[in-house]
Amino acid sequence: MRLVIKYGGTSISSAKDIQGIANYVNSLSKHNDIAIVCSAISGTTDDLIEISQSIKKENKEKAEQLASKIINRHKQLAKQTIKKSTTRKKLLEKLDTDFQELFALIEGMVLLGEVTPRSMDYLISFGERLSIKLISFAISDIGKKSIPLTGKDVGIVTDSNFGESKPLMDTTRLRVSKTIDLQFSKKTIPVIGGFTGADQHGHVTTFGRGGSDYTATIIGSCIKADEIWLMSDVDGLMTADPKIVKNAKLLKEVSYIEAIEMALFGAKQIHPRTFEPLLTKKIPMKIRNSFNVKNEGTLVTDSPSISTKNTVKCVSNIRHNGLIDIRGGSMVGTPGTAAKIFATLAKAGINVMMISQNPSESSITIVVKNTDLDKAVNVLEMELLGKIIKKLEVTTDVAIIALIGLGMRGTVGVASKVFGAIEKNKINVAMITQGSSELNLAFVVKDSDSNVAVQALHNAFELDKIN
Repeated sequence: MRLVIKYGGTSISSAKDIQGIANYVNSLSKHNDIAIVCSAISGTTDDLIEISQSIKKENKEKAEQLASKIINRHKQLAKQTIKKSTTRKKLLEKLDTDFQELFALIEGMVLLGEVTPRSMDYLISFGERLSIKLISFAISDIGKKSIPLTGKDVGIVTDSNFGESKPLMDTTRLRVSKTIDLQFSKKTIPVIGGFTGADQHGHVTTFGRGGSDYTATIIGSCIKADEIWLMSDVDGLMTADPKIVKNAKLLKEVSYIEAIEMALFGAKQIHPRTFEPLLTKKIPMKIRNSFNVKNEGTLVTDSPSISTKNTVKCVSNIRHNGLIDIRGGSMVGTPGTAAKIFATLAKAGINVMMISQNPSESSITIVVKNTDLDKAVNVLEMELLGKIIKKLEVTTDVAIIALIGLGMRGTVGVASKVFGAIEKNKINVAMITQGSSELNLAFVVKDSDSNVAVQALHNAFELDKIN
């Protein structure tokens, strides 16, 4: 098989983990062509972001302290992981080149006294540049040929939207397939840095947090992989957050569209755009645990088997949001009212997570993150209050509860079961939405009620008996 295996930062944060991965990949490569995609080692990206904050505050000393912390950690890992002295020496030389470049970059950013989106992407790409060398050399250390490649090296070409770039898939497909086919023909395992690519001018770009999953599916679609595995520290997608629901179960199989909904509603292990490259090629994906490889994890596929078509697959919640109720008599029957409201919010860079409008059109209710709430209220008051809006009512600290499952489509009585369970627990619902696809049903409750609501719904739909 052609496999793309992606390792998250928590899977590669100790010498023992890295050696374990090298041995596992080596045994798999005897019968399969394997490309590996890696995140930065756990905590590295956060340190790099903190370096940028220190540069903004003109605190060069703090920035260099953080850089030294990153360097020492990677050197330590290199020494602990690599057994052969010649391999170790070569790795430390390669890492030293990166370390010098990192210090030179910090020096340059401090001199300029600013952090641009472009320099920020260049800075935070170092996490993956360092981790791929550790993994690749660990594989070489046990006698299997391997090469570290950044997103730029492998041929991922993106637009120039630094921080949230998108791949230019036609160019990327040609370049990536050529690069990786060459490595496969040489029986070499490519270890590719996730999360980054380069624009047409060769400047490093990033896909945003969690973008390593996205890199894995981009690579998978370019080389026509048979399967893509996302390895992290969780067994797969669950029926609910196991921190909230003790008897949450692993989902054996879900469809792409269910998994996309789960990603949007807070299944932390997936970047929401991860599935885009898979949809046309219909490549199956597995979400697995690198510390528990005996477990097959969750299979994400285009058409799951009939036996897995439960009404509800999972209950998830997104906490710490604010609800804004926008009212005004002049909104009724006036074309373009909603467009004005959303254009005003979009211009201020505010993402609206949920929308509900009553048929009389006299009010629109929206949900935004708590961190955006003040900004959203200010901009709506400044631009629209007294024109199309008469009144704004704000509720802070609310949670969105979402039920996700393809089997809800056309099933009678789902809503009554949901709200019956919620009413039994004396929880007040502030807002409800359900799309016509009936793939998810979402509603808003107080933050303090969210855990009880999730547990109540998990019990009502007997999700502990799933599979």
